[in-house]
Amino acid sequence: MNRYQISKQLGDGTYGSVLLATAVENNEKVAIKKMKKKYYSWDECLSLREVKSLRKLNHPNIVKLKEVIRENDMLYFVFEFMKENLYQMMKDRDKLLPESVVRNIMYQVLQGLSFMHKHGFFHRDLKPENLLCNGTELVKIADFGLARETRSRPPYTDYVSTRWYRAPEVLLRSTNYSSPIDIWAVGCIMAELYTLRPLFPGSSEIDEIFKICSVLGTPKK
Repeated sequence: MNRYQISKQLGDGTYGSVLLATAVENNEKVAIKKMKKKYYSWDECLSLREVKSLRKLNHPNIVKLKEVIRENDMLYFVFEFMKENLYQMMKDRDKLLPESVVRNIMYQVLQGLSFMHKHGFFHRDLKPENLLCNGTELVKIADFGLARETRSRPPYTDYVSTRWYRAPEVLLRSTNYSSPIDIWAVGCIMAELYTLRPLFPGSSEIDEIFKICSVLGTPKK
């Protein structure tokens, strides 16, 4: 870690904190995710979903994992730095985004997602906070901590994604789902980009299902 100068903490989550840092060698800004859990071997590190998926996914609309560092049993992921996430970009606006901007953002998200799905992974936690951006011109999918391989076999955990972006089959506690749950989340995000309001802001899982049915109608079967 002596190759990086830490500036400040950008965020803190369940599994780790994100730090803003600068590479000593070339002054490049990076984001470093410091994991809270200790890792006592490289094999343990390399089996992490985030590492397994990002090592295989090199695409302009997927955040780049530059290197993985294990030091004193602490694990650090070094990512390219992006200025903000889509949630921050939306909440700071007082005017709606032009349709051309929404189209451009969605095109980039779908390009990254298509690449991911074609290479055998689905994200499971798509939401505005996990879409990093430099303004509206460049958008990248991030945070692959819950990603799964599509060839892996169900059952999966029924608790994935933030509630407002969770597909009905997951809300109904199905453990037999796959990549289409990412498409549902993208649809919710697209509607939010147009209105700057969440499409289905449920206060609980039951309320979330109620709000979905209020907008889309109740299922026929």
